[in-house]
Amino acid sequence: MADVLQPDSNSLQIPSENVSTPSSPATARNDCSITPLTPSPSPRVEVRPRMACPFSVVIAIDFGTTSSGYAFSFTQDSEAIHMMKRWEGGDPGVANQKSPTCLLLTPDLRFHSFGFAARDFYHDLDPEEARHWLYFDKFKMKIHSTSDLTMETELEAVNGQKVRAIDVFAHALRFFREHALKEVKDQSSSVLEGDEIRWVITVPAVWRQPAKQFMREAAYLAGLVSPDCPEQLLIALEPEAASIYCRKLRLHQVIDLSMQPITNGLELDVSRPFDSSFRQAREQLRRSRHSRTFLVESGTGELWSELQTGDRYVVADCGGGTVDLTVHQIEQPQGTLKELYKASGGPYGAVGVDLAFEAMLCQIFGEDFIQSFKAKRPAAWVDLMIAFEARKRTASPGRTNALNISLPFSFIDYYKRHRGQSVEAALRRSNMNIVKWSSQGMLRLTQEAMNELFQPTISKIVKHIEELMTKPEVRGVRFLFLVGGFAESPMLQKAVQKALGRTCRIIIPHDVGLTILKGAVLFGLDPTVVRVRRCPLTYGVGVLNRFVEGRHPRDKLLIKDGREWCTDILDRFVSVDQSVALGEVVRRSYTPARLGQRKIIINIYCTATDDVTYISDPGVRKCGTITLDLPEPLPPPGAVGGAGAGTPERREIRATMQFGDTEIKVTAVDVMSNRSVRASIDFLSN
Repeated sequence: MADVLQPDSNSLQIPSENVSTPSSPATARNDCSITPLTPSPSPRVEVRPRMACPFSVVIAIDFGTTSSGYAFSFTQDSEAIHMMKRWEGGDPGVANQKSPTCLLLTPDLRFHSFGFAARDFYHDLDPEEARHWLYFDKFKMKIHSTSDLTMETELEAVNGQKVRAIDVFAHALRFFREHALKEVKDQSSSVLEGDEIRWVITVPAVWRQPAKQFMREAAYLAGLVSPDCPEQLLIALEPEAASIYCRKLRLHQVIDLSMQPITNGLELDVSRPFDSSFRQAREQLRRSRHSRTFLVESGTGELWSELQTGDRYVVADCGGGTVDLTVHQIEQPQGTLKELYKASGGPYGAVGVDLAFEAMLCQIFGEDFIQSFKAKRPAAWVDLMIAFEARKRTASPGRTNALNISLPFSFIDYYKRHRGQSVEAALRRSNMNIVKWSSQGMLRLTQEAMNELFQPTISKIVKHIEELMTKPEVRGVRFLFLVGGFAESPMLQKAVQKALGRTCRIIIPHDVGLTILKGAVLFGLDPTVVRVRRCPLTYGVGVLNRFVEGRHPRDKLLIKDGREWCTDILDRFVSVDQSVALGEVVRRSYTPARLGQRKIIINIYCTATDDVTYISDPGVRKCGTITLDLPEPLPPPGAVGGAGAGTPERREIRATMQFGDTEIKVTAVDVMSNRSVRASIDFLSN
């Protein structure tokens, strides 16, 4: 356990390692933390020269909720982005540029397979045998929905068995590492060392710091990089990566969904029905699929050529699990990006349509039956959801004929044995007229049924974009870019076009599901391209300040050595939605309470608002810790025998924090000796 610092006029109180968030002012007194030695009211800029990329190759992994993939680029030929090899398996009529995010573990918890291989092997298992295998599908959402994420958080397989989430993610990342390295080595003329590779992993921008750290820890566990070389791994924010790629687009690489030309001097021929233009784009993609190398502009693309400094645009990343919105402004002539409003979004991805389908099945066949079927015939349930996924992708607003979904034979048989009647009888009894039964053993979903499945999720997406557009920082947006796998859905396209097509240009890049992956490679090649970001939360620490009668409440009064202190004051590092540029730092100085102290631990607090004063205020929570491991102090110059040279000077440890990157970073230095102090920041141990 770390030594506890005592508060006095010149030193700090550092809480011990096992102190939890205070629940009342009385308990808070032991956690009032620190008296700042050097108040630093706001971040300051330290201009960093732009460095040439020290790596030979950048490999990006787009770890999605429903599908995942990797791409890479050699830094000597950075305008060529190489996509991963086509996957074996896959579904008829569905482009398999990425692999489904499914993982299969053997009954003794060893890795078996990932993607199509995992899905197909599990699907072919005998039903009784399948119950012992661990199949994980769409498991990324657990990281978003868990409020108290730790290294011990568990994931539940389809068969109900639980495994540590960090191990499941590490298995998946290890799979991509092996595939990507093999392909890079096949294409490289020279032998690549591990430290010549920069890895990039994508995460939703709405993820909090614990989730980002979780992905980093999984990457360490998977052997992508060593914890001793953290700079070899970048965490990329998904809509940000898409934005970086979109600034490279040429006009022939996009589809414009706008209903009418916007009078901004950039009119295009938008009179074509968007259905036909999308078909043309898909045909062009099919023709170009034999080549997996994409060439990008060396500067910015044609869409940006007429943008002026100050013009702004929104990127809506509509993925499987989340919808992520970011607002950017392009800075001419350098082409760097500036975030104008903190990332927003929520769990409104395509998975919502799957959940609506499951709810519909529960309505028809009974929730108890569906839950029993999932537990007893897990592989057949996966088969049913695969059949729905294929149909879901073909749903469009103009469709008149019903969509047929094959029910697995085991579903029909299990229902008859479980309920003593046929599936057809259950449909009749449910009075659900929008779902019919086909004599070929299929559920026939009418257009009305598909609308009912899509509408709740799509309405949330449209409402969120519309609300964002009303913010003062976002008014006057010229473009809305729709990206992510769900953006391929004509149902979503039509709804966004109808709601927003008259206010801004709605642009969909060709091969929209790969936009984030390509952008993540570009981010790895130049992480300085996003120059300014917005803080998603207010961050700070609890400190002691001099007590001021009439301003501070009496229950915060602490008397120590005859001095009056006010406890629990939140010393802000940064505030919510504050602009922070790359290179801006926040500095604080700390001092050990006693000689020989080897560790300082400081609790970090966060809140979603900025109108708080104390760490005990509602909405403020402890979210992490900063740990400073102190080296042995050097003896003062001229000291003989170590301890006999008078009163030693008070030791100052200066911590420097960066909030302008995709992750919060901390470094520290022992001021007197100018030696680095081992500093770490942890958001996963609460």
